[in-house]
Amino acid sequence: MHLKCKCHGLSGSCEVKTCWWSQPDFRAIGDHLKDKYDSASEMSVEKHKTLRAKYSLFKPPTERDLVYYETSPNFCEPNPETGSFGTRGRSCNVTSHGIDGCDLLCCGRGHNTRTEKRKEKCHCIFHWCCYVSCQECVRIYDVHTCK
Repeated sequence: MHLKCKCHGLSGSCEVKTCWWSQPDFRAIGDHLKDKYDSASEMSVEKHKTLRAKYSLFKPPTERDLVYYETSPNFCEPNPETGSFGTRGRSCNVTSHGIDGCDLLCCGRGHNTRTEKRKEKCHCIFHWCCYVSCQECVRIYDVHTCK
């Protein structure tokens, strides 16, 4: 939560100031959680069910950090227990370095590329009043899928 304030008065003067606590916007919360997720610390379970940082070379986590003690399932391969279909055959973005990119999404297996022709509406014209007429164009796309 953070404090938001607004001034009231003539021509922007701050004769009356109203303040309230507000949640940050959804994007800010998502970005914050993603940063925490990316820097989460791996822990090991000791005797008496206490957690200890698995790697002493890294700074120990604070109470505001995310921690985990089980590794994430492998979503690259199909696994009926987790409901994962794997990533074989999934479309990927060859130019992206993010999670939709072929390098990461295809789990290092590489990708196939095929050319696909698609019919699409194009050169659309609005006619007064009240309809739109379009031509049909054939566009060629490269489609990348995980091996």
